Amino acid sequence: MRNWLLKRIGRLSRDTRGVAAVEFALILPLLLLLYIGSVEASLLYITDRGVATIASTVADLVARAKTTVNKSDLDDYFLAATNVLKPGATDDLTQVVSLISIDEDGVATVVWSAASREGDEREADDEFPLDADSEISQMAQNSSRFLVVGEATYPYVPMTGLGIPTTVNLRHVEYFLPRREREIDYDPDA
Repeated sequence: MRNWLLKRIGRLSRDTRGVAAVEFALILPLLLLLYIGSVEASLLYITDRGVATIASTVADLVARAKTTVNKSDLDDYFLAATNVLKPGATDDLTQVVSLISIDEDGVATVVWSAASREGDEREADDEFPLDADSEISQMAQNSSRFLVVGEATYPYVPMTGLGIPTTVNLRHVEYFLPRREREIDYDPDA
């Protein structure tokens, strides 16, 4: 009985027919994680670039205004910008555009602000968090003393949670000098 058992163990140790299946079973979870993780990372990068484009585009459109921007124009800008993230969900996308004034000391103050969602805009006459020594602040001080600021935020929710386990809050802020080098008025009633 003992010899028979030793023979069976010896024959089993030399049998290599299942090695490929065992190796595949061991490496499959790693390969799936790598594949799904790279897809998630790609989608996150594409979404992040889209959020940056939205912030930039809305601020640029407002900076091109001749004298006044009205609410209906801004609503059109906000709606058109959401198409950048399509076919993804845009319900949680928040867009804010503001005109800020920079005084001779470099202190930035909100002149007006409008948002794609109620309650998200900045309050008029509040100080805007902009470093007085920053390059953009210096440019504004040397020209019109006004800046158009576009902000976009979006919570990216991963598809599977395997590659990226939690929601990533994407936020971009873009600055533009008004093209006409003067204050742009905002009419919230038009």
